[in-house]
Amino acid sequence: MRHLAEPLPLHEVARAAHLSPYHFHRVFRAITGETLNPFVTRLRLERSLSLRLRHPRRTLTEVALASGFTSLSDFSRCFKQRFGISPSAFDLAAHRAHQRESLQRTLPDGGERLARLPPGQNPDGFEVRLRRLPARTVAYLRVADSYREGAVVDAASRLFEWADTRGLAGGQWLGYMWDDPEVVALANCRYDVGLTVPDEVPIGGGVSRCRFAPVQVAELTLRGGIDLELRALDWLYGTWLPSSDFVPADQPCFEAWIGRPFAHGLEHFELEVWLPVQRA
Repeated sequence: MRHLAEPLPLHEVARAAHLSPYHFHRVFRAITGETLNPFVTRLRLERSLSLRLRHPRRTLTEVALASGFTSLSDFSRCFKQRFGISPSAFDLAAHRAHQRESLQRTLPDGGERLARLPPGQNPDGFEVRLRRLPARTVAYLRVADSYREGAVVDAASRLFEWADTRGLAGGQWLGYMWDDPEVVALANCRYDVGLTVPDEVPIGGGVSRCRFAPVQVAELTLRGGIDLELRALDWLYGTWLPSSDFVPADQPCFEAWIGRPFAHGLEHFELEVWLPVQRA
């Protein structure tokens, strides 16, 4: 959600969805398993963890306001209700380590290949290229609980079928990682399988559309397995970003597939990682 820092009263959100508050409440809960207010509060708290991770110099008040809370006291109260501890006493490093272990356990080999790349190390020889992306319209399918086996592959197949019947499958295929699995529980992680389309193309068949503003990205080209992509993200956030003149912009890190998603199966990926950035 790109409006987390704004007030999100039920009647306004329902109006944006062209539903009455009553029907929106029922539909929203059926889809997400949560009602609107707890859902928004959870996302705001998860954003606060990401902000503290990516912007360690920000004060708790700055983090609270940027995450959509009205005050530090409001943030602290909600944080303690969810995590059982105040935000100032929360051990973010231990939380990340626990989440990383959960991610590793989803792999057949127990995640031995996903050991964290220590800051300063670059055994793969990653080199960032800065690139300016124009505005783009993306048709997408959202995948909830995206680390479920086969969930993203199935969504990519369905979107390809939708696009192929409309002559759109030759566009740029994208994957938007809305949640950081080192912050957010895997069951709550969301991923959008997307495809750039012309602005005027009608969207239907269960597919949604989003318009993204122009943005500068730090780009890495990757050809390898999931372990290579995890090391690339470790290196981008842990080594390159702190030593650069940039900070993350207000768009999620995303993948740009070279060709069709999963064209080389599930063990080998060819894609570019695009991290939206702006000058510090």
